[in-house]
Amino acid sequence: MNKTSLNDSELLSLYIGGNEEAFEELLNRHKDRVFTTIYLIVKDRYTAEDLMQEVFIKAIRTIKSGRYNEEGKFLPWILRIAHNLSIDHFRKAKRYPMIVMEDGSSVFNTLDFSESSIEEEHIKQDTYNLLKAYIKDLPDSQREVLVMRHYMKMSFQEIADATDVSINTALGRMRYALINLRKKFEQTQNAYDKNLYRK
Repeated sequence: MNKTSLNDSELLSLYIGGNEEAFEELLNRHKDRVFTTIYLIVKDRYTAEDLMQEVFIKAIRTIKSGRYNEEGKFLPWILRIAHNLSIDHFRKAKRYPMIVMEDGSSVFNTLDFSESSIEEEHIKQDTYNLLKAYIKDLPDSQREVLVMRHYMKMSFQEIADATDVSINTALGRMRYALINLRKKFEQTQNAYDKNLYRK
């Protein structure tokens, strides 16, 4: 059987049925797109190659465990894994991004003291922890743009290319992410600096 003439869904069915070569064909068919997706985010060939291995290992484990149910949409699914692993890579590498709000102020504009008291350090740490939790709660598309922009220092053009959307869409997602973060902080009645979002 000529596997190159089969579509992704047919190849997946063969692979699930025990045909290892079917996954090899899927890998060869899509590895360039997967690599490019990762490389656009991490901008390092060696890191991208390592992460690409992880992507395919994760895909194999998911399929073999019977948890794959994307109904033949293999490419968008594996590209989503690639995105998530790339973003996780940066999350682990950099603990605290500098988030700039839509009015140009920093989330921590009142917390950046040259010499902080112990109490101020606690407030700062609590706020960072809150921010991490709030970022995690954002819708996937908003979180992705926020992380790419602030953790990875990607331009909006690069974000648009990496996420396969227009620049306007990327900008819109970023704006909504910042609005959502601001709302979450305003709703939180913890003992952090009440001037955090001075208008």
